[in-house]
Amino acid sequence: MLHSSAWSAAARAVDVDDAVGPAGRHGATPAERLAVAQAVAATTPTLSAGTAGPVFATLAALAAVDVALARTVEPHLDARSVLDQAGVPVPDGSTWGVFAAEAPGLRVDAHATGDGTVRLSGTKPWCSLASTLSHALVTAHPGDERILVAVDLRHPGVTAHDDVWVARGMPDVPSGPVDLDGVPGSLVGEPGWYLRRPGFAWGGIGVAACWWGGAVGLARVLRSLAASRPGSELLQAALGATVADLADAEDALADAAARIDADRPGTDWAFEAQVVRARVRRAVDAVRHRVVATIGPAPLTADPAVAARVADLELYVLQDHGARDLARAGRMVLERGGVAW
Repeated sequence: MLHSSAWSAAARAVDVDDAVGPAGRHGATPAERLAVAQAVAATTPTLSAGTAGPVFATLAALAAVDVALARTVEPHLDARSVLDQAGVPVPDGSTWGVFAAEAPGLRVDAHATGDGTVRLSGTKPWCSLASTLSHALVTAHPGDERILVAVDLRHPGVTAHDDVWVARGMPDVPSGPVDLDGVPGSLVGEPGWYLRRPGFAWGGIGVAACWWGGAVGLARVLRSLAASRPGSELLQAALGATVADLADAEDALADAAARIDADRPGTDWAFEAQVVRARVRRAVDAVRHRVVATIGPAPLTADPAVAARVADLELYVLQDHGARDLARAGRMVLERGGVAW
Protein backbone atom coordinates (compact mmCIF):
# COMPACT_ATOMS: atom_id res chain seq x y z
CA MET A 1 0.00 0.00 0.00
CA LEU A 2 2.91 2.37 0.73
CA HIS A 3 4.77 3.88 -2.22
CA SER A 4 6.48 7.07 -1.05
CA SER A 5 10.22 6.73 -0.47
CA ALA A 6 9.88 8.88 2.67
CA TRP A 7 8.30 6.05 4.68
CA SER A 8 10.54 4.33 7.21
CA ALA A 9 11.35 0.63 7.10
CA ALA A 10 9.17 0.18 10.19
CA ALA A 11 6.22 1.76 8.38
CA ARG A 12 6.70 -0.54 5.41
CA ALA A 13 6.68 -3.57 7.70
CA VAL A 14 3.19 -2.81 9.06
CA ASP A 15 0.69 -5.65 8.61
CA VAL A 16 -2.75 -5.38 10.20
CA ASP A 17 -4.34 -8.48 8.69
CA ASP A 18 -3.95 -10.70 11.76
CA ALA A 19 -5.36 -8.06 14.12
CA VAL A 20 -8.33 -7.15 11.93
CA GLY A 21 -9.82 -10.58 11.29
CA PRO A 22 -13.62 -10.62 10.92
CA ALA A 23 -13.96 -7.10 12.33
CA GLY A 24 -12.78 -5.81 8.96
CA ARG A 25 -16.08 -6.65 7.33
CA HIS A 26 -18.89 -4.19 6.79
CA GLY A 27 -21.38 -4.43 9.65
CA ALA A 28 -18.93 -5.42 12.39
CA THR A 29 -20.12 -4.44 15.85
CA PRO A 30 -18.50 -1.74 18.00
CA ALA A 31 -17.37 -4.44 20.42
CA GLU A 32 -15.63 -6.33 17.61
CA ARG A 33 -13.90 -3.17 16.43
CA LEU A 34 -12.79 -2.30 19.95
CA ALA A 35 -11.29 -5.77 20.25
CA VAL A 36 -9.23 -4.89 17.17
CA ALA A 37 -8.23 -1.61 18.85
CA GLN A 38 -6.85 -3.55 21.80
CA ALA A 39 -5.06 -6.04 19.55
CA VAL A 40 -3.53 -3.27 17.44
CA ALA A 41 -2.46 -1.36 20.55
CA ALA A 42 -0.62 -4.43 21.77
CA THR A 43 1.65 -4.43 18.71
CA THR A 44 1.74 -0.74 17.68
CA PRO A 45 4.06 1.72 19.42
CA THR A 46 2.61 4.84 20.99
CA LEU A 47 3.01 7.93 18.82
CA SER A 48 6.27 9.73 19.53
CA ALA A 49 9.36 11.01 17.74
CA GLY A 50 10.67 7.81 16.21
CA THR A 51 7.39 5.92 15.78
CA ALA A 52 5.24 8.19 13.58
CA GLY A 53 5.85 6.13 10.44
CA PRO A 54 4.45 2.81 11.68
CA VAL A 55 1.61 4.53 13.58
CA PHE A 56 0.41 6.45 10.51
CA ALA A 57 0.86 3.40 8.29
CA THR A 58 -1.21 1.30 10.71
CA LEU A 59 -4.06 3.80 10.77
CA ALA A 60 -4.07 4.11 6.99
CA ALA A 61 -4.06 0.34 6.53
CA LEU A 62 -7.01 -0.05 8.89
CA ALA A 63 -9.02 2.65 7.10
CA ALA A 64 -8.31 1.00 3.75
CA VAL A 65 -10.05 -2.08 5.17
CA ASP A 66 -12.96 -0.23 6.84
CA VAL A 67 -13.33 3.45 7.64
CA ALA A 68 -15.42 2.87 10.76
CA LEU A 69 -12.79 0.45 12.05
CA ALA A 70 -10.09 3.11 11.77
CA ARG A 71 -12.43 5.66 13.36
CA THR A 72 -12.72 3.31 16.35
CA VAL A 73 -9.04 2.39 16.65
CA GLU A 74 -7.54 5.87 16.13
CA PRO A 75 -8.79 7.51 19.37
CA HIS A 76 -7.87 4.41 21.39
CA LEU A 77 -4.28 4.62 20.12
CA ASP A 78 -4.26 8.40 20.54
CA ALA A 79 -5.40 8.16 24.17
CA ARG A 80 -2.75 5.58 24.94
CA SER A 81 -0.11 7.83 23.41
CA VAL A 82 -1.27 10.78 25.50
CA LEU A 83 -1.25 8.70 28.68
CA ASP A 84 2.22 7.38 27.84
CA GLN A 85 3.54 10.91 27.28
CA ALA A 86 2.08 11.94 30.64
CA GLY A 87 3.49 8.90 32.43
CA VAL A 88 0.03 7.64 33.39
CA PRO A 89 -0.52 3.84 33.37
CA VAL A 90 -3.29 2.33 31.27
CA PRO A 91 -5.64 -0.10 33.06
CA ASP A 92 -5.53 -3.63 31.68
CA GLY A 93 -8.33 -4.40 29.26
CA SER A 94 -9.48 -0.78 28.99
CA THR A 95 -10.79 0.85 25.81
CA TRP A 96 -10.37 4.58 25.30
CA GLY A 97 -11.80 7.60 23.57
CA VAL A 98 -10.71 11.23 23.48
CA PHE A 99 -13.51 13.72 24.10
CA ALA A 100 -11.92 17.12 23.44
CA ALA A 101 -14.50 18.88 21.26
CA GLU A 102 -16.14 22.10 22.33
CA ALA A 103 -19.48 23.54 21.23
CA PRO A 104 -21.39 26.77 21.92
CA GLY A 105 -23.51 26.51 25.05
CA LEU A 106 -21.89 23.26 26.22
CA ARG A 107 -19.20 23.12 28.87
CA VAL A 108 -17.70 20.65 31.31
CA ASP A 109 -16.56 22.21 34.58
CA ALA A 110 -13.89 20.60 36.76
CA HIS A 111 -13.99 20.95 40.54
CA ALA A 112 -11.02 19.94 42.70
CA THR A 113 -11.85 17.48 45.46
CA GLY A 114 -8.78 17.98 47.63
CA ASP A 115 -7.53 14.41 47.24
CA GLY A 116 -5.73 14.99 43.94
CA THR A 117 -8.74 14.19 41.75
CA VAL A 118 -11.43 16.34 40.16
CA ARG A 119 -15.14 15.93 39.58
CA LEU A 120 -16.64 16.78 36.23
CA SER A 121 -20.10 18.21 35.61
CA GLY A 122 -21.63 19.41 32.37
CA THR A 123 -22.19 18.22 28.83
CA LYS A 124 -19.50 17.21 26.33
CA PRO A 125 -20.33 17.09 22.60
CA TRP A 126 -19.11 14.63 19.98
CA CYS A 127 -18.28 11.69 22.24
CA SER A 128 -17.74 8.71 19.96
CA LEU A 129 -18.68 5.28 21.37
CA ALA A 130 -19.16 6.69 24.87
CA SER A 131 -21.73 4.02 25.70
CA THR A 132 -19.32 1.23 24.67
CA LEU A 133 -15.90 2.42 25.86
CA SER A 134 -14.59 1.83 29.36
CA HIS A 135 -12.61 5.09 29.66
CA ALA A 136 -12.02 8.44 28.01
CA LEU A 137 -9.76 11.46 28.16
CA VAL A 138 -12.02 14.49 28.59
CA THR A 139 -11.10 18.16 28.36
CA ALA A 140 -12.70 20.28 31.06
CA HIS A 141 -12.55 23.79 32.52
CA PRO A 142 -11.44 24.45 36.10
CA GLY A 143 -11.74 28.13 35.18
CA ASP A 144 -10.75 29.84 31.96
CA GLU A 145 -8.09 27.30 31.00
CA ARG A 146 -8.50 23.68 29.91
CA ILE A 147 -7.29 20.53 31.60
CA LEU A 148 -7.30 16.90 30.50
CA VAL A 149 -8.95 14.36 32.76
CA ALA A 150 -9.01 10.55 32.62
CA VAL A 151 -12.52 9.30 33.33
CA ASP A 152 -14.09 5.90 33.90
CA LEU A 153 -17.17 5.99 31.67
CA ARG A 154 -18.85 3.24 33.69
CA HIS A 155 -19.48 5.67 36.54
CA PRO A 156 -23.23 6.15 37.18
CA GLY A 157 -22.87 9.90 36.63
CA VAL A 158 -22.11 9.36 32.93
CA THR A 159 -25.07 9.47 30.53
CA ALA A 160 -24.41 8.94 26.81
CA HIS A 161 -27.02 10.14 24.33
CA ASP A 162 -26.63 7.70 21.45
CA ASP A 163 -30.24 8.34 20.47
CA VAL A 164 -29.43 11.74 18.95
CA TRP A 165 -26.96 10.22 16.47
CA VAL A 166 -28.86 10.01 13.17
CA ALA A 167 -25.87 10.12 10.80
CA ARG A 168 -25.87 8.00 7.65
CA GLY A 169 -22.09 7.94 7.77
CA MET A 170 -20.71 5.70 10.52
CA PRO A 171 -24.15 5.00 12.00
CA ASP A 172 -22.68 2.40 14.37
CA VAL A 173 -20.05 4.77 15.74
CA PRO A 174 -22.48 6.98 17.67
CA SER A 175 -20.94 10.31 18.59
CA GLY A 176 -23.65 12.08 20.53
CA PRO A 177 -23.21 14.25 23.61
CA VAL A 178 -22.45 12.93 27.08
CA ASP A 179 -23.76 14.34 30.35
CA LEU A 180 -21.37 14.23 33.31
CA ASP A 181 -22.81 14.61 36.81
CA GLY A 182 -20.12 14.71 39.48
CA VAL A 183 -17.98 12.16 37.67
CA PRO A 184 -14.54 11.66 39.30
CA GLY A 185 -11.40 11.78 37.20
CA SER A 186 -7.63 12.08 37.37
CA LEU A 187 -5.71 15.00 35.95
CA VAL A 188 -3.46 14.09 33.00
CA GLY A 189 -0.63 16.59 32.66
CA GLU A 190 -0.65 20.16 33.86
CA PRO A 191 -3.29 22.69 32.76
CA GLY A 192 -2.91 23.45 29.05
CA TRP A 193 -0.39 20.64 28.49
CA TYR A 194 -2.65 18.56 26.26
CA LEU A 195 -3.00 21.26 23.61
CA ARG A 196 0.55 22.66 23.84
CA ARG A 197 2.50 19.42 23.32
CA PRO A 198 3.69 18.49 19.80
CA GLY A 199 1.78 15.22 20.12
CA PHE A 200 -1.51 17.09 19.77
CA ALA A 201 -0.57 18.14 16.24
CA TRP A 202 0.91 14.71 15.49
CA GLY A 203 -2.37 13.07 16.47
CA GLY A 204 -4.18 15.36 14.03
CA ILE A 205 -1.93 14.08 11.25
CA GLY A 206 -2.80 10.54 12.34
CA VAL A 207 -6.45 11.31 11.67
CA ALA A 208 -5.48 12.50 8.19
CA ALA A 209 -3.73 9.15 7.67
CA CYS A 210 -7.12 7.52 8.29
CA TRP A 211 -8.71 9.77 5.65
CA TRP A 212 -6.06 8.78 3.14
CA GLY A 213 -6.49 5.08 3.90
CA GLY A 214 -10.25 5.41 3.49
CA ALA A 215 -9.72 6.97 0.05
CA VAL A 216 -7.32 4.16 -0.89
CA GLY A 217 -10.10 1.67 -0.17
CA LEU A 218 -12.45 3.64 -2.41
CA ALA A 219 -9.81 3.81 -5.14
CA ARG A 220 -9.62 0.00 -5.05
CA VAL A 221 -13.30 -0.09 -6.00
CA LEU A 222 -12.55 2.09 -9.02
CA ARG A 223 -9.52 -0.02 -9.97
CA SER A 224 -11.59 -3.20 -9.87
CA LEU A 225 -14.24 -1.65 -12.09
CA ALA A 226 -11.62 -0.37 -14.55
CA ALA A 227 -10.01 -3.82 -14.68
CA SER A 228 -13.37 -5.37 -15.54
CA ARG A 229 -13.80 -2.93 -18.46
CA PRO A 230 -10.36 -2.71 -20.07
CA GLY A 231 -11.65 -0.74 -23.06
CA SER A 232 -13.00 2.18 -21.01
CA GLU A 233 -10.74 5.21 -21.30
CA LEU A 234 -13.12 7.10 -19.00
CA LEU A 235 -12.42 4.63 -16.18
CA GLN A 236 -8.70 4.63 -16.96
CA ALA A 237 -8.56 8.44 -16.85
CA ALA A 238 -10.41 8.52 -13.54
CA LEU A 239 -8.07 5.90 -12.15
CA GLY A 240 -5.01 7.80 -13.32
CA ALA A 241 -6.22 11.03 -11.71
CA THR A 242 -6.98 9.12 -8.51
CA VAL A 243 -3.48 7.63 -8.43
CA ALA A 244 -2.04 11.15 -8.66
CA ASP A 245 -4.27 12.52 -5.89
CA LEU A 246 -3.50 9.65 -3.54
CA ALA A 247 0.22 9.97 -4.22
CA ASP A 248 0.12 13.65 -3.28
CA ALA A 249 -1.65 12.86 -0.01
CA GLU A 250 0.69 9.98 0.76
CA ASP A 251 3.75 12.17 0.16
CA ALA A 252 2.39 14.72 2.65
CA LEU A 253 1.87 12.04 5.29
CA ALA A 254 5.15 10.22 4.72
CA ASP A 255 7.14 13.46 4.80
CA ALA A 256 5.40 14.51 8.02
CA ALA A 257 6.15 11.12 9.61
CA ALA A 258 9.80 11.39 8.61
CA ARG A 259 10.09 14.87 10.10
CA ILE A 260 8.41 13.82 13.33
CA ASP A 261 10.73 10.85 13.59
CA ALA A 262 13.75 13.10 12.92
CA ASP A 263 12.72 15.11 16.02
CA ARG A 264 13.95 18.45 14.71
CA PRO A 265 13.71 21.14 17.40
CA GLY A 266 11.86 24.36 16.67
CA THR A 267 9.33 22.88 14.23
CA ASP A 268 6.00 24.69 14.30
CA TRP A 269 3.91 21.53 14.48
CA ALA A 270 0.59 23.34 14.80
CA PHE A 271 1.20 24.94 11.40
CA GLU A 272 2.72 21.86 9.80
CA ALA A 273 -0.16 19.65 10.86
CA GLN A 274 -2.68 22.16 9.52
CA VAL A 275 -1.01 22.12 6.11
CA VAL A 276 -0.73 18.31 5.99
CA ARG A 277 -4.36 17.86 6.94
CA ALA A 278 -5.45 20.39 4.29
CA ARG A 279 -3.40 18.63 1.60
CA VAL A 280 -4.79 15.23 2.52
CA ARG A 281 -8.38 16.41 2.73
CA ARG A 282 -8.14 18.12 -0.65
CA ALA A 283 -6.93 14.90 -2.25
CA VAL A 284 -9.42 12.69 -0.41
CA ASP A 285 -12.35 14.91 -1.37
CA ALA A 286 -11.23 14.84 -5.00
CA VAL A 287 -10.97 11.05 -4.97
CA ARG A 288 -14.33 10.58 -3.30
CA HIS A 289 -16.15 12.90 -5.71
CA ARG A 290 -14.44 11.39 -8.75
CA VAL A 291 -15.05 7.78 -7.78
CA VAL A 292 -18.72 8.38 -6.98
CA ALA A 293 -19.23 10.22 -10.28
CA THR A 294 -17.41 7.52 -12.25
CA ILE A 295 -18.78 4.28 -10.81
CA GLY A 296 -22.38 5.47 -11.02
CA PRO A 297 -25.30 4.59 -8.76
CA ALA A 298 -25.21 0.79 -8.95
CA PRO A 299 -22.49 0.14 -6.32
CA LEU A 300 -23.93 2.85 -4.07
CA THR A 301 -27.35 1.21 -4.10
CA ALA A 302 -26.45 -2.48 -4.32
CA ASP A 303 -23.18 -2.88 -2.44
CA PRO A 304 -23.54 -1.96 1.25
CA ALA A 305 -19.78 -1.91 1.84
CA VAL A 306 -19.17 0.61 -0.95
CA ALA A 307 -22.12 2.76 0.11
CA ALA A 308 -20.90 2.72 3.71
CA ARG A 309 -17.34 3.62 2.72
CA VAL A 310 -18.52 6.66 0.76
CA ALA A 311 -20.79 7.88 3.55
CA ASP A 312 -18.28 7.12 6.32
CA LEU A 313 -15.44 8.91 4.54
CA GLU A 314 -17.59 11.93 3.73
CA LEU A 315 -18.43 12.34 7.41
CA TYR A 316 -14.94 11.56 8.71
CA VAL A 317 -13.17 14.29 6.72
CA LEU A 318 -15.50 16.86 8.27
CA GLN A 319 -13.28 16.66 11.35
CA ASP A 320 -11.30 19.11 9.23
CA HIS A 321 -13.06 22.47 9.29
CA GLY A 322 -12.44 23.40 5.68
CA ALA A 323 -12.13 27.12 5.06
CA ARG A 324 -11.88 27.89 8.78
CA ASP A 325 -8.81 25.69 9.12
CA LEU A 326 -7.31 27.19 5.97
CA ALA A 327 -7.88 30.64 7.45
CA ARG A 328 -6.11 29.48 10.60
CA ALA A 329 -3.11 28.40 8.53
CA GLY A 330 -3.13 31.76 6.78
CA ARG A 331 -3.12 33.62 10.09
CA MET A 332 -0.19 31.53 11.27
CA VAL A 333 1.82 32.53 8.18
CA LEU A 334 1.04 36.20 8.72
CA GLU A 335 1.90 36.03 12.42
CA ARG A 336 5.00 33.84 12.41
CA GLY A 337 5.99 32.84 8.89
CA GLY A 338 6.48 29.17 8.16
CA VAL A 339 6.71 29.17 4.35
CA ALA A 340 9.85 29.47 2.24
CA TRP A 341 8.40 32.12 -0.05
